[in-house]
Amino acid sequence: MIRRSVLILGLVAAGCNTVPLEDPPTRAQISDSTLPPMKSFASPSPSRPVRSNANIAADFLSLHFELESGRALPVFTRFEAPISVRVTGSPPPNLQADLTRLIDRLRREAGIDIQQVSGGQARITIEAVSRDDIREALPQAACFVVPNVSSLAEFRRDRRKPKTNWSLLRKRERLGIFLPYDASPQEVRDCLHEELAQAIGPLNDLYRLPDSVFNDDNVHTVLTGFDMLILQTTYAPELRTGMSRSEVAAILPDLLARMNPAGSNIQPEPVALTPRNWIDAVQTALGPGATPQTRRNAASAATSIAQNLGWKDHRRAFSHYMLGRMTQLSDPELAQQHFGTALHFLAQTPGTELHRAYITTQTSAYAISRGDSATALRQIEPNLKVARQSENAALLSTLMLLKAEALELAGKPQQAGSVRLDSLGWARYGFGSDWAVRAKMQEAASLNPHNKLGG
Repeated sequence: MIRRSVLILGLVAAGCNTVPLEDPPTRAQISDSTLPPMKSFASPSPSRPVRSNANIAADFLSLHFELESGRALPVFTRFEAPISVRVTGSPPPNLQADLTRLIDRLRREAGIDIQQVSGGQARITIEAVSRDDIREALPQAACFVVPNVSSLAEFRRDRRKPKTNWSLLRKRERLGIFLPYDASPQEVRDCLHEELAQAIGPLNDLYRLPDSVFNDDNVHTVLTGFDMLILQTTYAPELRTGMSRSEVAAILPDLLARMNPAGSNIQPEPVALTPRNWIDAVQTALGPGATPQTRRNAASAATSIAQNLGWKDHRRAFSHYMLGRMTQLSDPELAQQHFGTALHFLAQTPGTELHRAYITTQTSAYAISRGDSATALRQIEPNLKVARQSENAALLSTLMLLKAEALELAGKPQQAGSVRLDSLGWARYGFGSDWAVRAKMQEAASLNPHNKLGG
């Protein structure tokens, strides 16, 4: 129910100083830009899940009948009436277009009866507030959703009452979503996708899911084909609010066979549950407030837990990715070994192309800092398509800025300039204000050893 403020994207490379962050961009800074126009993605092209319906049924039950704390929920809940959505507060300019696209997808791909309204009481109220207001309400949240409220003021007043307790929810009638108006356009959109999906669908997040926004690793930022299947199943006529876990479990095989026939012909894989100690280690490593040494220790602990459990999936890879990020300034060669190990496990896990693209920002940045343009270009090129398909402008622009520096190294300044210019429209969507975009440009340029030699 909370999208945490977790940093998983950056260029930090050995021997490279990162650009210090300044104050967050305001809406005026984002709209009044001297950079090229902001770019946006065309029609979405999500991939259908490629795994057994038996595994998807197990995921569905865990998503709907458990909370992130591990506490069990006694009954299935969803909206039983048409869903109305209203926007209040101070919405940023990009929110309306992204909300319209999302509602269209929910109607078209998941068959959900949902529409936006301009006034009156709504089933779901999306209130755009400041990041400071959100952090004051929930310090670790980038955005969040709460039952039975329609404003942040109501949540503050009633936050300790039973009405706002997810574990006591027995039917869905009214929910409030709170997202920041002073964040980058992509962050606002990401919050919109995750929180609206949880407002109408599952309440849990599962680290074991490689292809879903219902995962606290924040790798996927827009609803995937798996997510749409889960939401479509949630609103199937065979299900209704108040059903028990066993009642839902009995219906799911036939229901999924109808909705996802390809999954009936795939052999199920053993379900490896995610232990609490690994989750705690990840949240310590990536969450706010910890010292660098504490983060490294937590990432190392997560890696050891994953290894001892014998994991060979994206969770094992994510553990090594974190540890690589935590060690790349102190021991860049060891960090690259961790990134290589992460890529090894991801190569064995279907549906992890986006995870690999994230790691490529680290390995290609390292190659550029070593003057190896050929390796960097070979790594970057196939991941540009992945970033586009996943509608991740921050990742796409980062890869393009890295490609530009690799082309500079290769003695192709005209091509580098063209790629760099093309990246800026995506960077404006992904990072927001001019200062944030220019900080990313400077960060990428600082990797180039020719620039270092030049002063």
